[in-house]
Amino acid sequence: MHVDDNAPPVSPHACMVADLCRHIEHAEPPPTLAELAVKAGLSPYHLHRVFKAVTGVTPSDYARAHRARRVRDALPGAASVTQALLDAGYASNSRFYEESNEVLGMTPTAYRAGGAAMQIRFAIGQSSLGAILVAQSTRGVCAILLGDDPDLLLRDLQDRFPKAHLIGGDADFEQTVAHVVGFIEAPRIGLSLPLDLQGTAFQLRVWQALRSIPAGQTASYSDVAQRIGSPSAVRAVASACAANPVAVAVPCHRVLRIDGSISGYRWGIERKRALLLREAAAATGA
Repeated sequence: MHVDDNAPPVSPHACMVADLCRHIEHAEPPPTLAELAVKAGLSPYHLHRVFKAVTGVTPSDYARAHRARRVRDALPGAASVTQALLDAGYASNSRFYEESNEVLGMTPTAYRAGGAAMQIRFAIGQSSLGAILVAQSTRGVCAILLGDDPDLLLRDLQDRFPKAHLIGGDADFEQTVAHVVGFIEAPRIGLSLPLDLQGTAFQLRVWQALRSIPAGQTASYSDVAQRIGSPSAVRAVASACAANPVAVAVPCHRVLRIDGSISGYRWGIERKRALLLREAAAATGA
């Protein structure tokens, strides 16, 4: 993934914030904002602003995301869910279970089993951009993947949910795929589908900002960073775009370099260019 060549220079606070991130990752329990401020030699208010400007999230959000990542890493091989949560720094199960759908997209038990008992319907179709795979959990569309090889798209889905019960789409679900394909071919019809987006707090903020960019319009990585209130997090925005698993519904193809040139796209530069040309034509009625 190429990033904005004209990105702002690295913040002078970047090294300090990096040290604080490492401190948060190793501290038990997570340090308070006041404790971090003392370590940084700044006021809590100033530190809060600096930390968010550099990382795109607050110190408390970073601590929660780090603990959630530890849980995701530990669950598959843990002796029990409780042990995995304790090892990750949670004082009790109840708090994590309250947040588990947002953090994992399913219960901790199901995640530990690799998505076992989780049902995901999917279907593979064809569009003028090549093969397309659409997958949907009970919460909404969790993947829209584009590529040249249908088998590779299915393997990608299987890697995401190795023990989920993947169900080949029936006639009703194939209508969902047809709707996505129709949107790719004719952007003016719009795309309204419930989504099941799973990512870090920062990624979710970026993806939500992308969904606010109208078809036929574009934004730079810097623009998106400004929109989410983290103007220094340009490279992190680019990384979030690259991690987007739901093509077109979360329109990362509408993000360009600051000079308007087309940068990298998870599903290929030519697909990105084609999508932009179609949306521009639809917006002008061409």
